[in-house]
Order: sequence, then structure tokens, then C-alpha cells
Amino acid sequence: MVTITRAGALALATLLLFAASAAAKPTGYPVSIKTASGTVTLAAQPTRIVSLSPTATEDLFAIGAGSQVVAVDSDSNYPANAPITKLSAYTPNAEAIAGYKPDLVIASYDTHGLVASLQKLKIPVLLQGTAASLTDAYSQINQLGAATGRTAAATALVAKMKTQIASIARTVPKPKTPLTVYDELGTDYYSVTSKTFIGGLFKLLGLKDIADAADKTHSGYPQLSAEYIVAANPDLIVLSDTKCCGQTAAKVKARPGWSTIAALSNGGIVPMNDDIASRWGPRIVDFIRQIAAKVTALVKAGK
Repeated sequence: MVTITRAGALALATLLLFAASAAAKPTGYPVSIKTASGTVTLAAQPTRIVSLSPTATEDLFAIGAGSQVVAVDSDSNYPANAPITKLSAYTPNAEAIAGYKPDLVIASYDTHGLVASLQKLKIPVLLQGTAASLTDAYSQINQLGAATGRTAAATALVAKMKTQIASIARTVPKPKTPLTVYDELGTDYYSVTSKTFIGGLFKLLGLKDIADAADKTHSGYPQLSAEYIVAANPDLIVLSDTKCCGQTAAKVKARPGWSTIAALSNGGIVPMNDDIASRWGPRIVDFIRQIAAKVTALVKAGK
């Protein structure tokens, strides 16, 4: 029979506690993440993240890093439990951000010298700009996974999104003459071309973007006119301005001269949540699914 003294038991308990703590500690740090704006190195897993990007906020919570987020910008309204604040993503205040004592800040824009100001305060910044393609969107999710110690979850999320999007795209019928689409960003008729992230999704579903021919400056976001849209006669009109501008199918139908547009007579108007239509996170699958459903219905109806 082995007798363990009180001192021995205490030493054993301490050893077991140390072993458990070591096992729970995230591995892989320090980690260096290469971005278009440079390399960001994190010495340890961040536990006080400030997100100044609505898309990054959605990505973080989707990969299980929500508990590591202490503050998000005023536009990060999803998911509902995100710690939304008055912080601005467009006119960021370095002192206000630093007040949350972050060990990582994620932003989409380097305005007002944000990155330099936070670097002076020894706060690492991961800059993730607007995604130009699904590949960019997937890359950003994987970057966040590496930064937060959620690599496996990020990899799984990207794989799931790829599978879902591929499955949706396969089910969409491809007519001999592609259906045309107009994506309305606002009542001033700004739209997107097939060179943009959202335009690329339309292309994936076999749609022809009417804004392409109007983009003389190659900005990707030309301003169209009512006359141009009516003449282009799109089969689909995607309303990405339902929240910002209160647009509905009924309001579009009431516009002078628009009654002849195919989308109005064939039921081709798709009201879309502005947030989903302007972000490139996991909910982009919902965007594609809604557009695909409308395309399928129109093709089957012979429109």
C-alpha cells in the first residue's frame, strides 16, 4: 500500500492543475498573419477583440470567437448578441478604441491614420478590406481563424460555405439567353458590375449584369439612370436598398415609365436585406439562395 503525505498530495494536485492549464492553453502562438497591408504578429490568443467591420463581426461569431469580442462598431448589428457600441468604422477614434483595452483590432478601412495610431499604442490591427471575390471572403475567414485560435472552426465554415454555394449554383437552370439583372444600391440608381463581389455572385448564377456596359470609369459601381435601366429591361431587379431607403416592389412598380420593364411583369423583383447584400460573410449563402430561387422560378416559367 502506497501512502501519500499531505505535502505529496498538494504537490500532485499542483502538478495536475498545471498540466490541465497547459493543455487548455491555445497552441500555435505566436502566429503571424500576412495581409495586403503587411504582416500582423500575435504573441498569444487575443481575448479582447474590437471589430470595426460588420463582416468580420459576423465571421468571428460564426467561427466561435464571439466570446473573445469585447466591442464592435455601430454598424455591426449581427448577430444580435454582438457587443455593439458607438465606435465608428468610417471615422474611427483611436483613443475610444483603446479604451476597451483590445489585444486585437480588426478593421476594413485605414482612415484617419487608424493603423498607425493603434500601432503607437502597441495594439495590433488586422486590416481586411472589401472582398473582391469568394476567394477573398474565404481567405479572410481563415485569417480570423488563425488570429483567434479557431483555425479548425474557420476551415469547417469555409468548407461548408463552398459546399452550399456549389450546390445552389448546380441547381440553377441555365437558359440559352442569360437572364439580365439590375442590383439597386440606392434610389440614386448606383449599381454593381460583374467585377465586384456581388456582381461575381450574379455571374456565378449565369446572370448578365446590365451595369457592365455603363461602367465607363471601371469603378465597379456606376451610377445608372432611370432611362438606362428601362432601356436595358432587366429580367431581375435586386433591391439592396430595402432598409436604407425603404424600397419595395410596389414602390418600384409605381416609378414613372418603369411598367414596361420585364422584372415588373414577370415577378422578377427580389427585395433583399441591405446588410446581407453588402457583406461577404457566412450569410452570403442566404443571398445566393434567394437570387437562385428567383432565377429558377423565372426560367421554369419561361420568362
